[in-house]
Amino acid sequence: MGEDDRAPSLHNVAANWCSPKTPVAAVAPADANPPLRAYSHPDSIAPRCAARTRKCLAGGAGFGPIVAEFDRLIMSLTPAQKRKLWKRLPTHRTEFPTLNLSVDLSRVDFPAGLYARSAKLLKPAFGAMKELEQGTIANPDEERMVGHYWLRNPALAPNPALARTIRACQKQIKAFAASVHSGKVRGQKGRFDHLLVIGIGGSALGPQFVANALGHPATDKITPHFFDNTDPDGIDRVLAGLKGKLGRTLVVVISKSGGTKETANGMLEAQAAYRRAKLDFARHFVAVTGADSDLDKRAIAEGWLERFPMWDWVGGRTSQTAAVGLLPAALQGFDIDALLKGAAECDKVTRTPDVRGNPSAQLALMWHWIGGGRGAKDMVLLPYKDRLELLSRYLQQLVMESLGKELDRKGRVVNQGIAVYGNKGSTDQHAYVQQLREGLHNFFVTFIEVLKDRDGRSIEVEPGITTGDYLSGFLLGTRDALYEKGRQSITLTVDEVSPFAVGVLIALFERAVGLYATMVNINAYHQPGVQAGKLAAGDVLKLQQKVVDYVAGFAAGAKGAKLTAEAIAAAVGAPAEAETVFKICERLSRNPGRGIQRKSGTTAGDAVYRAE
Repeated sequence: MGEDDRAPSLHNVAANWCSPKTPVAAVAPADANPPLRAYSHPDSIAPRCAARTRKCLAGGAGFGPIVAEFDRLIMSLTPAQKRKLWKRLPTHRTEFPTLNLSVDLSRVDFPAGLYARSAKLLKPAFGAMKELEQGTIANPDEERMVGHYWLRNPALAPNPALARTIRACQKQIKAFAASVHSGKVRGQKGRFDHLLVIGIGGSALGPQFVANALGHPATDKITPHFFDNTDPDGIDRVLAGLKGKLGRTLVVVISKSGGTKETANGMLEAQAAYRRAKLDFARHFVAVTGADSDLDKRAIAEGWLERFPMWDWVGGRTSQTAAVGLLPAALQGFDIDALLKGAAECDKVTRTPDVRGNPSAQLALMWHWIGGGRGAKDMVLLPYKDRLELLSRYLQQLVMESLGKELDRKGRVVNQGIAVYGNKGSTDQHAYVQQLREGLHNFFVTFIEVLKDRDGRSIEVEPGITTGDYLSGFLLGTRDALYEKGRQSITLTVDEVSPFAVGVLIALFERAVGLYATMVNINAYHQPGVQAGKLAAGDVLKLQQKVVDYVAGFAAGAKGAKLTAEAIAAAVGAPAEAETVFKICERLSRNPGRGIQRKSGTTAGDAVYRAE
């Protein structure tokens, strides 16, 4: 069989199939409702060529020792397909030299002319982004501007006062970090050599990502720890690692309002730990919060070391270049100026109102094309670098909280969103890549390639081969193995994981999210679903107090009746909440000192409780 008789590449089949008469997602109305039925998507051709592809690709070439790791799958593309992909590379891969970044879309089978046909869709997105940076009200629910782009270029702020505020905050962060590093600001037991960050959501995910991406035990000026939940056992584990070290631990509490319960609880737990250690917690605590918030007032009243601002025009998921992220990074010893510069340079490039010159627009357009404008495909993030393993957790919030919306801007039900998951390569190749290649096709992959292996030279684990060579081989091989099965992927390449590169990645995805949101006509900058969960949790806690009070009173004044969950729910005036009452009683009965014990019963219906 000659090369011309081999299975055609998915790109060419898709390109031929997507005729100009066929509607494509990139030119479909962003607010189409119900969803369009006839997207020109390469998945649609898979059933027609799958059998022929399997037959023709069975004899793919090997790739040295790596082939065994993939069961001879990683080089399954035919020579003809590889040559076609090579020809695509000049037009589907873009280098952005000022960012030390390249974006490779050659493994996405979008049709010829997509960039040109997407102009109508992207023009409003570029316009909306320009208005956002100029200070328009982007969060109408709260009448707020959205100004995270000003944080790395204060000159863009809509008025001089805001610009001065941003610069003053950055100066304050650097001065405080320098005082800590020099020992001028110190704990009761000596220089601060540990850092405990207390926050949740954007107040933890960004700082954790940066701490892991840039940190190193040999160079960190302070060792970071995190309370990022209200889990008592999780708190205990962190405190166990700080046993005997609290007197040299600086605590940063991050909460815009001071009312976020997970953060407030973590603060109270930390303060209790300092009291048990007979230490003055105020001499170790600093706050990052809004002016005149509950936390701000508390920090003033208790005499905390320092207070740093949070502004209502910076959302939690876009706050890594605010004090939320810069303060922990500066304390750990990172070059925050380089991080800000990377973000600023990326902002500059991604203002380009043209897909070919704008890496964020390329990402947004590919998300739209692959997911049919409806988020039909999950995003699997595969960074081939241990330092970037927390990037997927960071992007889960940035992407899913921004894009996961029930209603569009016109109030119509659209249920938008893109699910994000992933860990790191090549670890994930031994976990779920099997399903990615051969199972349910409900995803696309974003590979992140880092060219620099390590500081210094590497040993050879085989003649002429290093551990970094294997890592690169696994990335390239997995990309081909997935593409051979019609699985689409984007590849981002950076030179190294540096403060500048981290700033670039943060800004790159922030802008992509904003552009995509306009393309699908949703508001990326509010999150009503988060508030709904908080309100529901508050209702549960109110019910819990009623249950505890009733059981205590019942034990004191009535005898003989059976306190089942159903009986308690009826007695406290919430007969429909029997299941919630059961869950409350079960948990409280497993924890000493909570006022309730389980007396008897083996099922939810016959479980009987009593006062502790």
